[in-house]
Amino acid sequence: MDDNMITLTIGKQKNIALIAHDGKKKELIEWCRENADILKMHFLCGTGTTARMITDQTGLPVRGYNSGPLGGDQQIGAKIVEGKVDFVIFFSDPLTAQPHDPDVKALLRIAQVYDIPIANNRASADFMIHSSYMSEEYDHQVINFNKNIKDRSQTL
Repeated sequence: MDDNMITLTIGKQKNIALIAHDGKKKELIEWCRENADILKMHFLCGTGTTARMITDQTGLPVRGYNSGPLGGDQQIGAKIVEGKVDFVIFFSDPLTAQPHDPDVKALLRIAQVYDIPIANNRASADFMIHSSYMSEEYDHQVINFNKNIKDRSQTL
């Protein structure tokens, strides 16, 4: 077995982060409403305004963190690192400049590093949430970060 990689398991109940830029909040709320029967089977969290709006308009319980521009994207990224978020739905607005774009890029990068499924539009979110993997465990390989750090420290 390759000790440079470790296996992580995404459980049957997913920890799903729901995020949307202002211009996409209405679309994400509608998507959540359409998929409420699936989403209610999982733990939901999200950035501040989006989480509150989803809860208010769909009745789904969504644990809110800070608003994206106030560090919410970073909080979600930290939860990925801690193993407490394993699925991200982020309806981003590609036509509007975002003042917290570096935070968004950092979130997307950490999701890639930890091999976290991430959807950035309705079509990819639909494909992901209707996948057979939504109702079962999923094992995936990520870099063995502890070994990587140890190896790097010995060569510096």
